[in-house]
Amino acid sequence: MENQNVIMIGILAFSVALTISYLLTPYAEKLAYKIGAIDVPKDSRRMHKKPIPRLGGIAIYSAFIITSIFMAILNPNLLYSNEFGGILIGSTIIVLVGIVDDVKQISAKFKLAAQIIAAIIVVYSGVTIDFINLPLMNSESGYVFLKAFRFPLTVFWIVGITNTVNLIDGLDGLAAGVSAIASLSLSIVAFNIGQYHIAILLAILAGASSGFLPYNFNPAQIFMGDTGSLVIGFLLATISVEGVIKKAATIAVFIPVLALGVPIFDTTFAIIRRKLNGRPIMEADKGHLHHRLLAKGLTQKQTVITLYIISMLLGGSAIIVSSASTTLYGYLVIAATSILVLLGAQKIGLMKKAEERKAET
Repeated sequence: MENQNVIMIGILAFSVALTISYLLTPYAEKLAYKIGAIDVPKDSRRMHKKPIPRLGGIAIYSAFIITSIFMAILNPNLLYSNEFGGILIGSTIIVLVGIVDDVKQISAKFKLAAQIIAAIIVVYSGVTIDFINLPLMNSESGYVFLKAFRFPLTVFWIVGITNTVNLIDGLDGLAAGVSAIASLSLSIVAFNIGQYHIAILLAILAGASSGFLPYNFNPAQIFMGDTGSLVIGFLLATISVEGVIKKAATIAVFIPVLALGVPIFDTTFAIIRRKLNGRPIMEADKGHLHHRLLAKGLTQKQTVITLYIISMLLGGSAIIVSSASTTLYGYLVIAATSILVLLGAQKIGLMKKAEERKAET
């Protein structure tokens, strides 16, 4: 298939998903009020002051499913596969659990168990991280074949990314916008390496997230809730495994890490910070990236736009790495990006202890 045709199909997929998501979101809002899926601010971590419906993820998920099926009918060779079926089944489980949690909060252990089951279904369908290419390793052609370890590693990746997106869903428009940028970045990467079906799926996810954004940007009319943040993270994780990571490229494993840099780095620093504070890793705090930017005096809109820009820069780095003419050049981009991230994290105090943050205020 010619590149130009794939681009046109990708644009069509993005536009259809965006339109469906935009049209369905008001209905998701009505449903949220009807079944009681309302976010009532109860603590200081909440940025909103009045109850807001939180079932917007249904519109995003529905737009993704409907558009994917539509594109599979038009182009069965591009989308239809056992892996695609596994991803749809797994994402449906995630959405159902998210709906229950948005209506009546369920335990973190139950949600984790459901995520693991969904990830296992995807892995069973054939979505696995089979190898990692590390030229410095003493192995044939630099490939480290994971063999039996590919199953637990893939499950860990899927569950981990699913929750990183959930953790950044703390400001109006943040998770939806960052996810759309990451999806588009990975879509371009997939297109550049010839993974056309993956590029189209990611374009669909970007469109579904973008269509929801007008209702979710500050001041938000509706939240995506766990229904949305968990399923977006799940889809990003599984689709990136099926496409970008499976590509036999030397540093392919680093590409989705860069594209998903904002949620991944924020979660990593949160784990480090909580360890330094002697707090449980799963305990919520106000030290996340968006909290630190707000503490520096930025408004909600300024904070979200700043994180959009950072996401674009990280997504651009992922595209550059995927197109790098030499492995060395790719590693240099990764190293430079990592240094800038660490310097930025230190500058805004992402790893500061709680008492140090209090001393600033």
